Amino acid sequence: MLYQGSALSVTTDGDGIATLTFDREGESVNTLSSRVIGELEEAVGAIEAAPNLTGLILASAKSAFIVGADITEFHGLFAKGEDYLVEMNQTVHALFNRLEDLPFPSVSAINGLALGGGFEITLTTDFRVMAEKAEVGLPETRLGILPGWGGCVRLPRLVGADNAIEWIAGGTQNKAAEALRIGAVDAVLPAEELLEAARDILKRAARGELDHQARRAMKTGPLGLNGVEQMMAFETAKGYVAGKAGRHYPAPVEAVKVVQKGAGESRERAQAIEAKAFAKLALTDVCYNLVGLFLNDQQVKKKAGAYEKQAPELNQAAVLGAGIMGGGIAYQSASKGVPILMKDIREEAIQLGLKEARKLFVKQVERGKLDTATMAERLTGIRPTLSYGDFGTVDLVVEAVVENPDVKTAVLGEVEAAVGEGAILASNTSTISISRLAKALKRPERFCGMHFFNPVHRMPLVEVIRGEHTGDEAVAATVAYARRMGKTPIVVNDCPGFLVNRVLFPYFGGFERLLAQGADYEHVDKVMEGFGWPMGPAYLLDVVGLDTARHAAEVLAEGFPDRMAQQDGSVVARLVDDGRLGQKNSRGFYRYEEDRKGKPRKVRDEEARALVAESVQDTRELDDETIIAHLMVPLCLETVRCLEDGIVGTPAEADTALIYGIGFPPFRGGALRYIDAMGLEAFVALADRLAEEHGALYRPTERLREMAAGGERFYPATGDSAAR
Repeated sequence: MLYQGSALSVTTDGDGIATLTFDREGESVNTLSSRVIGELEEAVGAIEAAPNLTGLILASAKSAFIVGADITEFHGLFAKGEDYLVEMNQTVHALFNRLEDLPFPSVSAINGLALGGGFEITLTTDFRVMAEKAEVGLPETRLGILPGWGGCVRLPRLVGADNAIEWIAGGTQNKAAEALRIGAVDAVLPAEELLEAARDILKRAARGELDHQARRAMKTGPLGLNGVEQMMAFETAKGYVAGKAGRHYPAPVEAVKVVQKGAGESRERAQAIEAKAFAKLALTDVCYNLVGLFLNDQQVKKKAGAYEKQAPELNQAAVLGAGIMGGGIAYQSASKGVPILMKDIREEAIQLGLKEARKLFVKQVERGKLDTATMAERLTGIRPTLSYGDFGTVDLVVEAVVENPDVKTAVLGEVEAAVGEGAILASNTSTISISRLAKALKRPERFCGMHFFNPVHRMPLVEVIRGEHTGDEAVAATVAYARRMGKTPIVVNDCPGFLVNRVLFPYFGGFERLLAQGADYEHVDKVMEGFGWPMGPAYLLDVVGLDTARHAAEVLAEGFPDRMAQQDGSVVARLVDDGRLGQKNSRGFYRYEEDRKGKPRKVRDEEARALVAESVQDTRELDDETIIAHLMVPLCLETVRCLEDGIVGTPAEADTALIYGIGFPPFRGGALRYIDAMGLEAFVALADRLAEEHGALYRPTERLREMAAGGERFYPATGDSAAR
């Protein structure tokens, strides 16, 4: 044993080959925390001092290789400022360079995920062998930064600028076959053969059969492109990457620039360029919020995992109500290996649901995600039925019939009588009280809400709603099923609209107030899309369905009349009365035509504009900041109320739900991080100004006033001074 630490060790064999094994004590995965980097420096020192070594293998004792740096440290480290970050990265560069410069060949045995710094350390070795099911990548741009430990330097020299830019700017996780194709690794093998293959490579290199020095020379010298080739590679890439990333996400374009600036430089000079760019990005609001989003996501997953451990076994699911939503739920369940019955009372609805599921499977085949044999096998996991005959063995039923309390109550009563006493019932309702629906059930403790977002296969969030009588086992089972389906479940308590719709409709209420003041809805859409939303409020209402939105608004108005009561002359009501339902009938705020791919494309509708104009009560000049405030303040305030009312448990869950459920701009971190960024005192003052004219929808809670007066925040202030 050359070295033994709490996170890694170094052993040697009879052939003089050293193996540096990462195995972080007490953790399920390896990360490169500050402490691990400290141990790595000691281990490298021990390797350098050891006599008669002939080679080095980097390996992992865990199922993943190294999943990256320890992101839980980021906010604290980034708070130390630019100079500290540059020095920190340069220190790691120097350490990694010592690994790269060892006087004997080296190889990485990548047995599982190798991401970020975990992949960057493998790039220091002369060779890389990879398990068939392993994946590698540099996802740093997804956190608003760029690879800072040599990824922007070594990867382009190893695989070429074009391939490296695609991986780095895209932040992709790449399978073994792709890594082998572009030359990021040298061999792909079954996991159990990796270490033997690594030893064989080192022995061949020692015999001169493999030229490890040529590999090093390629990685440590300038990138082999002349001026014209550089211009073609990088200028084209910058334009393409900028278009894909959008103006709110600077890291991907900055990464291309770093590769370009370092292309003609030596290893050390290119690394200095990389370190400086990393530090600048690390201090941006975008990075701060995206790192916060990652940490929130981990917290949400941890809570869901705790529920999952309490869940009963789930072998058979069922969905009531076919059609688009039922077909989407059936597809998602079957695609993740949970067989599902799909019941409806009409054969044509069953066929529609099967058609929807089949269409989604075909798309997976077209994208190369599935082969036709696997598609056929998974399709058999969906069993259509017109009766309850096979429901005796079902473990969990998702009711997804029409959004009508009387219909849902009747259907839930029927299915409760058909299933075993241990079965869990869940309603896919977006607005109807779970406690209300439970009143007709004999076993209300085994009933909860399971609110999917449309389209089911794309939207990651599932709200699991706990009613007044819902038991822990029902919640645990539903959370576990959502996780099996590949979704992010967040448990919320029952109230009108639950969490996401309760928060979204004050945003629409602010939109109605803007229209009453004469705002042009097309301009409002452009402003909010510029703010970062995937679509503006008018477009979003069309996608949701204007009739659906009208119904939900009525439910919320009944539940919260002080601030959500419908305004006289509601624009949405006026459009619905004119037969405009949005995208579903191609007429809403916009008119919809099919594009070349058969997808709906919105175009201006002068008739709709005339109808909206009839609701204008007071024409005034509204600048972009005023438009943003009218929409964001009520949304943020309702999020605060949901937290204070105990509808959602933590700021992390609230913000994650908004980002995953309605597309809140991720780079802004969520509604509560948005308030923190503005400052609670400034936010309360803004809300008070709007409340003077527009009333309770804009009025801060007393608790929020107390927080503002006391200098409190929703999230800890660690790193905040550096991120502003």
